[in-house]
Amino acid sequence: MNVGPDWLHRRRHRLLLRFDLTDSCEIMRPILLSGHERSLNQIKYNREGDLLFSVSKDQVVNAWFSHNGERLGTYEGHNGTVWSVDVDATSTLLVTGSADNTLRLWEVATGKELYQWEFPTAIKRVAWSEDSTQILAITEARMGYKGALRTFNINRTEGEWSRQSRDPARTITFSGPKATVAAFAACDEYIVTGHEDGKVAMYYHDAKEPETGIDSELEETSVSAHEGIITDIQMSRDRTYCITSGKDKTAKVIGLDPLQVLKTFVTETPLNSAALHPTRPYVIVGGGQEAMNVTTTSARQGRFEARFWHIVFEEEVARIPGHFGPLNTIAISPNGRGYASGGEDGYVRMYAFDDTFFRARPYGNELDVGEGEL
Repeated sequence: MNVGPDWLHRRRHRLLLRFDLTDSCEIMRPILLSGHERSLNQIKYNREGDLLFSVSKDQVVNAWFSHNGERLGTYEGHNGTVWSVDVDATSTLLVTGSADNTLRLWEVATGKELYQWEFPTAIKRVAWSEDSTQILAITEARMGYKGALRTFNINRTEGEWSRQSRDPARTITFSGPKATVAAFAACDEYIVTGHEDGKVAMYYHDAKEPETGIDSELEETSVSAHEGIITDIQMSRDRTYCITSGKDKTAKVIGLDPLQVLKTFVTETPLNSAALHPTRPYVIVGGGQEAMNVTTTSARQGRFEARFWHIVFEEEVARIPGHFGPLNTIAISPNGRGYASGGEDGYVRMYAFDDTFFRARPYGNELDVGEGEL
């Protein structure tokens, strides 16, 4: 390869800027949240970013203040691993799904359980609609039951939160590879699902006239995004695209109109989670060596870092170590000022970005992507 001094100067400048970003990330001191006795399954910020919710295999649901890590309280009642959690747009109602085969609705401020739905198998994923009038829940395929996605209309009348309909508004039964993750797209017009065979699919969703049936009849479009189980899906701020992570050691940015893979980030280890920064051109991915092999592997060899990638150029720009086991879940604050990760080690680590993170231009000002261009 024949390169001149100008190219070398630009390359050196870019690398120096990249290291500046890494140095900025490394000097960030995390707030360590110790409120779980077993591995984390999911963490979730509220819309304002001042609260963080965490669930784990120890049956506990925790709420934390994100500015100082103080625990706001716990939501007690589940009798099994809590797999998933989500909070509505007003930070009024919380929904959780558990291995005790229940989907539960909680009042955020008081920790009171408002309603409980029971199913024949575990609930592996829950999510609120954009307008916070519906929730979705994915149930596991087990004991002769097929995996399914159900949506429920939520009674939001104050004073009547405990009066919910027990029957789902719609049910999508998976005749093929089951869905592992799901989310509502923009304006709740579609539901996006990620599957155990790596497929990402879209289903038209009309809240007024919801259709029930098997996936092959209701699926509008799909794309083969991964070569194995999809472990996470997180929507962009406007819900027009999303990021997925998979056991095939990749994360993918996927456009929804049309449905297509836009960007791919390749790592050396299975990924459990991936998140999109709302104002800077970065994605954060995390995973690591499988938990069963952690005891024989050092943190460095296991790749237990949160890894930052440039969303446009698909190049890694920074790594942040910290957990003593695989990262199971990552969430970025909606205001973009920080992020949190939950690990197999049972800890949640919260980081606040300093000003250097927002000033860094790894590819120069002329190639940087602004908030309005994401």
